[in-house]
Amino acid sequence: MQKQNITFELSIFDSIDELSAEDNKLMNDAVAARGDAYAPYSNFQVGVAILLENGVVVTGNNQENASYPSGLCAERVAIFYAGAKYPGVGIQTIAITATSINHVLTDPAAPCGNCRQAISEYEVKQKKPIALMMMGEKGKVFKCNSMADILPLGFNSSFL
Repeated sequence: MQKQNITFELSIFDSIDELSAEDNKLMNDAVAARGDAYAPYSNFQVGVAILLENGVVVTGNNQENASYPSGLCAERVAIFYAGAKYPGVGIQTIAITATSINHVLTDPAAPCGNCRQAISEYEVKQKKPIALMMMGEKGKVFKCNSMADILPLGFNSSFL
């Protein structure tokens, strides 16, 4: 038997103000998108901004539905729109921010499992890593270099 540790590097910034100008702008675009989330059931608002290789920024936010499985997370709203509107254009960075109407969220919220899988699919398809930035309403910002960092041993089309 063999044991192996899987690790990755995570950059932790104390606030959005420590980010590069480009990353700061992208996260602020995500914050703006978060404000338009439709979350009357969970009161949990998520905003996403995606920087494409052509310089275009695509945004999205969570869209809930009384029939709970019919809603869609912000990450998939944005990434599916990017794929539909800009097919073949690579994704460089995804900025994600979340907050609760019920309390101030100061811890970064990572994508759910379904969103990790969807982002992973795009990363495998473009054969380049997609950087992820994550934050709550305020406070620390986490940044990792690839979706594969937070979804090791991911399922992809090579298994089909």
